[in-house]
Amino acid sequence: MSLFEGLSYSSDKNVIVIDIGTAYTKCGLAGETGPRCIIPSEVKNAKSGKIVNLSDFEKKYELFENIKDFLFVLFFRHLLLSPKNKRVVICESLLCPDVFRETLGKVLFTHYEVATVMFASSHVMSLMTLGSTVGLVMDIGYTETLVVPVYEGIPVVKAIQCIPLAAKAIHEKIESLLLDSATVMTNTREECPLSSLPDCLNNQILEDIKVRCCFVTNLKRSKAIQEVVIHGADESLLPTPPPSVQYPLDGGKVLNITGKVREQSCEVLFEQDNEEQSVTTSILDAILKCPIDMRLELASNIVIIGGTSMLKGFHHRVGSELYDLLRKPKYKEQLSIQTFKFHKLPAKENYAAWLGGAMMGSLETLPSRSITRDSYQLSGKLSDWCTITEEVV
Repeated sequence: MSLFEGLSYSSDKNVIVIDIGTAYTKCGLAGETGPRCIIPSEVKNAKSGKIVNLSDFEKKYELFENIKDFLFVLFFRHLLLSPKNKRVVICESLLCPDVFRETLGKVLFTHYEVATVMFASSHVMSLMTLGSTVGLVMDIGYTETLVVPVYEGIPVVKAIQCIPLAAKAIHEKIESLLLDSATVMTNTREECPLSSLPDCLNNQILEDIKVRCCFVTNLKRSKAIQEVVIHGADESLLPTPPPSVQYPLDGGKVLNITGKVREQSCEVLFEQDNEEQSVTTSILDAILKCPIDMRLELASNIVIIGGTSMLKGFHHRVGSELYDLLRKPKYKEQLSIQTFKFHKLPAKENYAAWLGGAMMGSLETLPSRSITRDSYQLSGKLSDWCTITEEVV
């Protein structure tokens, strides 16, 4: 039976929906149109007092404490409710590490005593917002880009493509370009190279620069830039750069961000590596690894999620790159696709998976797809995402 067929809405309005990402976590209640909070996936280490990422740990008990403290902030400072005996939906990536998943379940069941937990694939949940069971979902997060074909609500595992190009790679590119050529106007009106003030940059500032100042250029300009930067062509062939902008820093300093930095930082996502892989080739490679009778339908149902995909010009560039790549022998000989079609999501790309989880959490079938506290206490194990639970609560 289809995932959505014959489902009706539940009257239970206290189902907690959490989507824990590498950089940001989305949290709210089922049935709502958006998360109540989107906060960094960070926690204050009890021993060192430093702010660390939720997944930064050396031993398993440290991860337990990190998750416990982080969920306390979510439940009691943002949602303002007790999780005891509540139902919880966790939106997770198919590549979520087992140690994180098991520890998260242990914290929820043993420490916060929730009634049930459902671990839902974020890629399948994003399709739920469209009322579809078929789609090629590309999730561009913080550390990696993951492309998952989904057919009749089931992820095609053998065709999954993962490439370590995402927001983190853009941040590193921005930092490299800025340290190479950017200048800073100090509060004494003196201009000095940014390389002499390296402490001015941190991850939060780099992300803010990416969001406010950078964009994804079009394919024509990109090819001209790559001819010069990668293949060493004459710099006179470079297109006229966009205007520079002034970015205020702490202490009255002003950072001058050139048009080169603004335009070229996001090119790291599309520059093919030695294996000729980029975020766009991963879409075509995923389609190629699917059965031939699925390919046209997947190409007509492409869904892009993840905060990085909200960059200006990103969707247009992906579409242009796909058609350009189809002319290459590698894909031209194996794919007979003429058109690609992209879905427009009913929510912002960064919380589309959460919205699907909120829809799933408001359905009457949620208990039959969840793990109960009693069954967890008996077995001490969590069923995998592909396991169908027959127990009805």
